[in-house]
Amino acid sequence: MSARWIDDPILRVDALTMRFGGLVAVNEVSFAAGRGDITALIGPNGAGKTTLFNCLTGFYQPTSGRIAFSPERLDAEKIERLTRSARKSDGDTFLLERMADHEIVRKARLARTFQNIRLFQGMSALENLMIAQGRSLSRAAGFSVLGLLGAPSWRRAERAAVDRAAGWLERIGLTGRADDPAGELPYGDQRRLEIARAMCTNPALLCLDEPAAGLNATESRDLADLLRAIRDEGETSILLIEHDMSVVMRISDHVVVLDYGQKIADGSPVEVRENSAVIAAYLGVEETDEPAAEAALAESAKTGSDAT
Repeated sequence: MSARWIDDPILRVDALTMRFGGLVAVNEVSFAAGRGDITALIGPNGAGKTTLFNCLTGFYQPTSGRIAFSPERLDAEKIERLTRSARKSDGDTFLLERMADHEIVRKARLARTFQNIRLFQGMSALENLMIAQGRSLSRAAGFSVLGLLGAPSWRRAERAAVDRAAGWLERIGLTGRADDPAGELPYGDQRRLEIARAMCTNPALLCLDEPAAGLNATESRDLADLLRAIRDEGETSILLIEHDMSVVMRISDHVVVLDYGQKIADGSPVEVRENSAVIAAYLGVEETDEPAAEAALAESAKTGSDAT
């Protein structure tokens, strides 16, 4: 069976390094995320996962390395030409390490959620989804007063934005709470709302930072179902950081493991689950304890599989 992260990557990270003074947080990490895949980035606390995410999404400019991204298809020759030039993009191919965060969202079509929920707590659920579409509405209004004048282009764009927001509220089961302040929603609903808000930007790659954090077992299953549905629609690839191994093993097509800023494993969930280095590093055990740790990890995977 072919692996899309090898045959058809949407994202390719090459020798990415991020230093903070004398601290090397990410050390020459290379991996690819497959188009149409759910790729999980896992590892113990302090492994460099969030730092790597911050480099991908423009919050940090990496010390060295290359991050090539294309919503269409990565072209090796085009990437090399871009690398030799001073440009950030060439058509549908982008070098993200050269771009600011707002450019990555707007031009390259990456969207991100964070460990801590960042909804507009005082705005309604519907308003949170509408504000995510603000740029497309502004463009429809010609960045002028056309919206205030009710121009046809503005009315069409506004109707489409409302329909998109209403569709996502229905998908996450919040139609009945569309007008409630986001901050008054249960925690699990807020998590799903944040993902829906990101999806309203029409991303080619959705980057999720610990989406299952703080969720109970039922909420985690609902989240897994939502992410699988997004993947199966085929328009958005997903890259996530996650500590919940039952979620990782249940939904991931591809798993990349970091430890102390370095990649120690890269493959299918089954391959990673059986990797002794992952068992030792990710679960924080000594080699003599690996059999017990491996059994615990296998049980996590079985739990995820049984819930599918």
